[in-house]
Amino acid sequence: MSLDHKLALPTWRSLIFCPANSERFIAKAHMRGADAIILDLEDSVALAEKADARFGLQSAAKLVGQSGADVLVRINREIGLAVEDIAAAISLNVMGLVLPKIKGPEHIQLLSELVLARELELGMPIGHTHFVVLIETVAALELVNSIAKADSRVVALAIGGEDFATDMNALPTVDSLYVAKMQGLYAARAANILPVGVLGSVAGVDDLLAYEAMLKRSRDLGFACATCVHPSHVPILNAVFSPSPEELEQARRLIATYEEGISLGKGAVLFEGRMVDRPVAMRAYRLLERVSR
Repeated sequence: MSLDHKLALPTWRSLIFCPANSERFIAKAHMRGADAIILDLEDSVALAEKADARFGLQSAAKLVGQSGADVLVRINREIGLAVEDIAAAISLNVMGLVLPKIKGPEHIQLLSELVLARELELGMPIGHTHFVVLIETVAALELVNSIAKADSRVVALAIGGEDFATDMNALPTVDSLYVAKMQGLYAARAANILPVGVLGSVAGVDDLLAYEAMLKRSRDLGFACATCVHPSHVPILNAVFSPSPEELEQARRLIATYEEGISLGKGAVLFEGRMVDRPVAMRAYRLLERVSR
């Protein structure tokens, strides 16, 4: 059974990972200012500790979401673990799942069936649970367009830099990841979902100026938001993926000039030394639309 409508897209700028079994990180996660908090059941939780992490998942979700951040849970890829993760994660406290190492569209559709069964079992609204899809292998990248459109629960897609680079036997640099990251971005935009990510790796935490420069380049290329693993990255993400007051004011002036020209029968107008036609005006409209949501 599939949903007959597309879920509304979130307006995320920053998504921070938090180990689902770390009381220390969970206690402070709601204070970091991230738009979404990803409780991780996958890489940051050892196999022997996964059952305990699941047991405390709903309490953790309430704690990390207490300041209004969206709560997501990253499940495991292995189907046996994924079934148990889904049973523990699905609730009104959790707005979505992060799906790692997706193999293809059928993989997403199978997980969607499991989620639907759990929503029905709990009497929850059907379709409450969103999906953020991670492509982390070269084989899956070949299916990126069908993956992006696989299920109406999918609201965002990212190329997982560390795992993807490992699959290529490469280092996770801007050069090695550029083509894959851009393919993911194009597929996400074509599917009308959020392209999540930055051009390089998110693992480094030391050089914040270089990190900010990488974020700005990623934003200018079309990425909507990004994940992070360190709290110091959250305010930088929020700033880079938010329009400045100056950008908003310029967008308002541009739209006013463009609409005046349209009313006079013009298809393009001169605005502050450059020509503005419909594509340029559309970017300004979208900028203002995003901050109004």
